[in-house]
Amino acid sequence: MTIMETGVEDSYPTRVPVPAEPFDRVDPTVWGSEADGPIDAATLASHDAKGYHIVEGLLSPAEVQGYWQELVRLSSDEQLKADERVITEKKTGSVRSIFEVHKISELIAELVRDPRVLDRARQILGSEVYIHQSRVNYMPGFKGTGFYWHSDFETWHAEDGMPRPRAVSCSIALTDNYPFNGGLMVMPGSQRTFVPCVGETPEDYYKSSLKEQEIGVPSENDITKLAAEYGIDQFTGPAGSALWFDSNIMHGSGNNITPYPRSNIFLVFNSVENALVEPYAATKPRPTFIGSRDFTPVTR
Repeated sequence: MTIMETGVEDSYPTRVPVPAEPFDRVDPTVWGSEADGPIDAATLASHDAKGYHIVEGLLSPAEVQGYWQELVRLSSDEQLKADERVITEKKTGSVRSIFEVHKISELIAELVRDPRVLDRARQILGSEVYIHQSRVNYMPGFKGTGFYWHSDFETWHAEDGMPRPRAVSCSIALTDNYPFNGGLMVMPGSQRTFVPCVGETPEDYYKSSLKEQEIGVPSENDITKLAAEYGIDQFTGPAGSALWFDSNIMHGSGNNITPYPRSNIFLVFNSVENALVEPYAATKPRPTFIGSRDFTPVTR
């Protein structure tokens, strides 16, 4: 634990000049109880132990089709492609992600408020919640590039100023997830270990890191040790399934060289009691479309 120059306590120091040992997380994974929402005690205990759980059939086939059509519409909008919230592939120029999508799409705004989604977020975090980040991810067949191993919280802490890992992500599959089309891999239980990363955060680093992250990723040695201790699970299942995972779990995905695309809606809920402060390891916060500084609770 360190004290920043601003006097703010930093329980998770990272972006350090020399390698530092990973250390045990000091905060819970689950903040609520069975009485607080729809997740039963066994699933809640599993989420606490593994750092994730899967909800099959969160969306019906008809809903999946509706959201898929919305993703096609968004990625085909030529005017939207000029928006800084749209991230393109480094090599091909095709759409990789669209951020702050709940403010662009009314359909996805409704999904954020849907009790099937919102009530689970509140239960896991034990409080009212707000949207820290929303996006849709596109991984087309043959040319979709993956995401290297990382902890989301490490970036949100260093570059956005999120004090603690009291945030949870919901990834809703709009295409079938197979073991071979770039499905998300997680290290179950790794959310309990924080891995400091080496390297100073460059100015406006988000402009390149959203396409390919080089700073804020663990060393190969740390990844090897984590894999040996925790193993690797993969999120597979039909379209409409949802993966809920802790902000600090180590995760990543490989490239998609199959003909089968993989797209998802990605919603990050943060506790209103974990509002952002100044970044812990960057000169200024990232734009609000990446890390929201509007802490208004989501309501139905």
